Amino acid sequence: MPWRDTPLRYGLVSRALHWSMALLFAWQFAGMAIRLTVGRSPLTAFMVGTHAPLGTLLLLLVLLRGAWGLLNLGRRPGHGPGAVGRLANLGHLALYGLMLVVPLLALLRQYGSGRAFAPFGVPLMPGFEGRIEALVAPANAAHGLLAWTLLALVGGHVLMVLVHRFLWRDDVLSRMAGRAGGESRAAPLPQRAPLPAGAETASS
Repeated sequence: MPWRDTPLRYGLVSRALHWSMALLFAWQFAGMAIRLTVGRSPLTAFMVGTHAPLGTLLLLLVLLRGAWGLLNLGRRPGHGPGAVGRLANLGHLALYGLMLVVPLLALLRQYGSGRAFAPFGVPLMPGFEGRIEALVAPANAAHGLLAWTLLALVGGHVLMVLVHRFLWRDDVLSRMAGRAGGESRAAPLPQRAPLPAGAETASS
């Protein structure tokens, strides 16, 4: 199984980052959903108690994934030409942007609160007396809203994967979930028939 990306498939490192982050985000949003629906309970306390350290871990994974993506930028599968390809690029940029901004806002709030923070026992912020409202207020206003916006984008991302799989019947899903090896047997995405002159080619 190749560890680097290729024009046909994502490699082992990209897949590990993608699916580990997907699981962590699912846990984070499940915890918030339980908090909203169940209220105070031992399960709520446990899941919400993991929210801050796992959010910090997610921020680290986002940075690693972004760096790895830049290193493999010329090797990895593209989103295709046309309007659909451009929208896919914009959607992925929005996902990466929110995955970076949402935990950063939470860390700013944590620092501004003056409370010490040691995720997984690693001292990250020593804490201090007082409070920096200029750091706390933006996170209070935007962290939750942007987090739910991120969830909506993730839902759209999953929906488009299903559209590719069952409506357009192309090879997008197998890039990240199928065989990572065997590129010699893998066919590229089918090219749709060209549209009349002046129309956009919708290929993903």
